[in-house]
Amino acid sequence: MLRWLVFVPSKHPRARLGHYLPDLVYGANDGIITTFAVVSGVVGADLSRTIILILGFANLFADGISMGASNYLARRSHAEAEQRASREEALRHASVTLVAFVAAGVVPLIAYLLPVPSNGQFVAAIALTAVTLFFVGAARSLVTGLSAFRSGLEMLLVGSLAAIAAYLIGALASAVTDVDRRSAGLP
Repeated sequence: MLRWLVFVPSKHPRARLGHYLPDLVYGANDGIITTFAVVSGVVGADLSRTIILILGFANLFADGISMGASNYLARRSHAEAEQRASREEALRHASVTLVAFVAAGVVPLIAYLLPVPSNGQFVAAIALTAVTLFFVGAARSLVTGLSAFRSGLEMLLVGSLAAIAAYLIGALASAVTDVDRRSAGLP
C-alpha cells in the first residue's frame, strides 16, 4: 500500500517530493490554517477548551476528507482521458493532500490535549502553529530552490492573517450575539 502511495515515474527522492509538493503544501497549509482559525475563533469568542477540541477535530477530519476528495475529483476530471492510470494517480495525490492536511492540522490542537495550564494553551497553540507554518513553508525550498527563510515567512504570514481574522470574527460574533460563557452553560 505504501509503495502504491509514493509511486512516481522517477525513483529519485527529490523527484518524488517534487511530484507531490503542491499536494503536500496545499494540504498542510490548509490543514494548519483552518484548524488554527477554528481554535482562534473559539478563543476569540471566549468559549471552553472542550468546544475547541470538538470543533477542532470535527473540522480537521471533515475538511481533510473534503480536501482529499476534492483533489481527487479535480485531478480525475482533468485527466479523465487517460482512464485507469489517471484515476490511480489522482487517488495518490488526493491521499497525499489528506495526510498532509491531517498531519499539519492536528498541530494547533496539541496544546489542548497536553497538560498545559489553561491560561497557556492558546499561547502554546500559537507557537506550535507558527513553527509548523514556517517549517512547512521552508520545506518548499527543497524542490523550488527558493530561499527557505522567505518561503517559511510567506506561509507564516498567510496563516497569521487567517488566524487574526478568525479570532476577531469569533470575538465580534460573541459580542454581537451576546454569548458569554455563563449563558452558554460553559465553565
